[in-house]
Amino acid sequence: MNRAPATTGATGLAGWSRASNPQRFETYNRWTLYIILAFEPFLALGLLAGATEYTGAGALAFVVVSIVHCGVAIATTRSTLEVYLGRAASARREVWLLGAVTIVATVVAIAWANGGRNPDPIVTGNVAAIAPVVAILALSPLLTTGRLMLATLAVPLTAAIAALVAGGTLVQATVPVITTALIAAGAALSFRVSVWMIGVVWEQEQRRAVDARLAVAEERLRFSRDLHDVFGRTLSTVAVKSELAAELARRGDDRAPEQMLEVRRIAQDALREVRAVVDGYRAADLPTELAGAREILRSAGVEVLVAGEATALPPRAQEALAWVVREAVTNVVRHADAKRCVIELRAGAGAATLSISNDGARTAAAARAGSGLNGLRERLATVGGTLEVHRDQAQFTLTAAVPLDSGTTASALTTQPTPGVTT
Repeated sequence: MNRAPATTGATGLAGWSRASNPQRFETYNRWTLYIILAFEPFLALGLLAGATEYTGAGALAFVVVSIVHCGVAIATTRSTLEVYLGRAASARREVWLLGAVTIVATVVAIAWANGGRNPDPIVTGNVAAIAPVVAILALSPLLTTGRLMLATLAVPLTAAIAALVAGGTLVQATVPVITTALIAAGAALSFRVSVWMIGVVWEQEQRRAVDARLAVAEERLRFSRDLHDVFGRTLSTVAVKSELAAELARRGDDRAPEQMLEVRRIAQDALREVRAVVDGYRAADLPTELAGAREILRSAGVEVLVAGEATALPPRAQEALAWVVREAVTNVVRHADAKRCVIELRAGAGAATLSISNDGARTAAAARAGSGLNGLRERLATVGGTLEVHRDQAQFTLTAAVPLDSGTTASALTTQPTPGVTT
């Protein structure tokens, strides 16, 4: 079904802190299913011990077979989940092995229940149905809802046969038929829903990744289209003018130099237009970056608090701080294990200050100094700004300050609007 990439999946419990949210969700649900299946031998023993005393070699054989069947069912569940998520092509061997062990476990359960003193047909039927129920749960990732409900019919049928073999009447056989049918249907649907939720989470994760790639592709297409619109016609004009100038030169026409000067003028105009397009493409807008940061962090499962978003700043300060937001948020998503991120913007006393902190800082040994922060320092230095980084246990804070333009009005410096706080 190809719901999850083949290179990602559940993580071990030791890697929980480093796992992504989809990996944690899958790990939690997987282990929940495994633990439920692990109750098989305890459930069987509880049913039998509550009815009468069972001892001897039959009891030992039943315990061993139940444990083996439980282990095979857990292994089969793992394989069928991998098939459901598109990470494995088939689980045929596990399915056949589970079927064979289920038959053996059911026969041993019936034989042991009938070997006790005064066997209870109702208990015998319930015990005989345990192994088939566990097997159906293990196979639930491979079955549609309709086929899963059809497969559960084998459970009450097994319970009825076991009750009749134990000497029960039709009325007595009806009791385990009803109870096992309800338990099998409910447990199978619960398992199937858990598996479905794992698939949905990975589908959403893939969709976010696809949306990000599409956004990049769309931006590249927009940029290439703008360059084509600006530069394509100009190059065509230059080619025509150059051919005309060459032809005039061959004829000795005095208009050839004039045409070449026109070609130079057109090329210079085109160069200015291309620079304008590139500058517009590279320009960073602070409100846009703050809005984008909120969406990106939320998508990554990070709680976001933005303060001072409505603070008015001059264009040069806005652009410089917008680059800080872009780089800092990228670092939080890619290099931190944050649960909460606070972005605070302030202006006053001739300078604007942007503070971005998160609670997912890694240890100094794990953190590597990259070129991103150095690039930010260089960019801020061109406008007279500074960048400071502070690490305190799990808290990482980045503070950027840029001077406000001298032409900024006094009201903008002294009577800043009340910072808005959004989450």
